[in-house]
Amino acid sequence: MDIQKIIVAIIFALALFYIGRMVFRSLRSKEEGCGGNCKCGVDFSSIPPEKKK
Repeated sequence: MDIQKIIVAIIFALALFYIGRMVFRSLRSKEEGCGGNCKCGVDFSSIPPEKKK
């Protein structure tokens, strides 16, 4: 096999691994309840509720 084909195959395999890892992490974070960007630890108890007009 030519060295260029080997390099392309390695880069392709790494790209597939990277995409698969991103998909796996996005699916796994949804199952655990809170996603990666949510602010579940924020305490909103000191903020008064809005009054309806």
